[in-house]
Amino acid sequence: MSWTRKVSCTPTPLRAGRLPDTPGPHPTGFALLPWLLLGMGSFSNLFQGETANPWIGGLGLLTFNSLYIYVSFRAFVKEKREARSTQVALGLLAAVTCGLGLGYGGSWLLFFPLLGLATGAVVRMPRLRPTGAAVTVLSGVVAFVRDGWGGLDIAYATWISTIVTAAILSLSEAVRELRAAREELARRAVEEERVRFSRDLHDLLGHTLSVIVVKSEAARRLAARDMDAAVAQVADIESVGRQALTEIREAVTGYRRGSLATELDRAHSALAAAGITPAFHQSGPPLPQQTEALLGWVVREAVTNVVRHSAAARCEITVSGSTERVRLTVTDDGTGTPVAAPREGIGGTGLRGMTERLAAAGGTLTAGPGPRQGFVVTAELPVESAELTVPADSPEVREPVRAGIG
Repeated sequence: MSWTRKVSCTPTPLRAGRLPDTPGPHPTGFALLPWLLLGMGSFSNLFQGETANPWIGGLGLLTFNSLYIYVSFRAFVKEKREARSTQVALGLLAAVTCGLGLGYGGSWLLFFPLLGLATGAVVRMPRLRPTGAAVTVLSGVVAFVRDGWGGLDIAYATWISTIVTAAILSLSEAVRELRAAREELARRAVEEERVRFSRDLHDLLGHTLSVIVVKSEAARRLAARDMDAAVAQVADIESVGRQALTEIREAVTGYRRGSLATELDRAHSALAAAGITPAFHQSGPPLPQQTEALLGWVVREAVTNVVRHSAAARCEITVSGSTERVRLTVTDDGTGTPVAAPREGIGGTGLRGMTERLAAAGGTLTAGPGPRQGFVVTAELPVESAELTVPADSPEVREPVRAGIG
């Protein structure tokens, strides 16, 4: 069986307010080469013998064309356009144009609009206005000397070619810079979403699997002497598993809500199943939802580490706050291997992720050995700064976890 795919070649219409997906190739110096046809009249005069000192005219024509081509191809690369060599070449091009115009006049004056094209391609604001005005005045003076008032049309053509060329090329560069900025923003958004999802997945699965392991061990120990207690532990395992499935779905869709009270209840269950005596203390005014969400993640991560690594007999969780700041402390009396060094923002994947989340909301996270024994995790967070100043129906408000990581 062969599989074929139908590819539509119909061009996609441009939507309002949206840049085209395929802007085409970047313009090069070839775009300015056709304008050299303006010099065909001078070239014809040389071959028809209508030009005095044809060798001088031919050498001037060759020099002009060479400088024009050199400047044109360097004008489309910013570094080359701003190089001193390009500026010198443009100055020499102006000198040669003036010499040919003063020496021969007539169709040779048409090199001034070509000079304007080269000037508009090389010079950008804020130097464009004085430079364009200088080129225009120069062309007007030379044309007036050679052809009188009728030669002032050359000055007008030079001014138009300078300004229009600069405007078109500046607009093209601006569009490409905007496109590059949009692509960079999209790339960063994808990276931030990946970080958000990896953190959520780590925090969700790490805690949940730890609870399941602890309760499974408890059920195995109780099965031989207390079947009812073992069945209760198995029922808790089922409940934790179902809740984990729900949380994973919420994390995938980006609408998971955190709750400090919920995490404290889960911490009590996990600690008790691990044989660790829990103790909770909470004081202070009610906290905003975003603040509770961040503190709930800290409780989840810290308690997971206590269950996994501490070998503690007691774990104390304290939440104290004021109208401006709130502090969460998780302390255990264990003797197990610490999971973080005693300095701010250092630790395993979970604690490092929590440090970044709190830092994004203006808070701090410290983790290290306690004054006597055990391990202490302390989170401080400004209450008001955790509130997002975005519309109430935006994804950032609906999804407090993302608010924590920026």
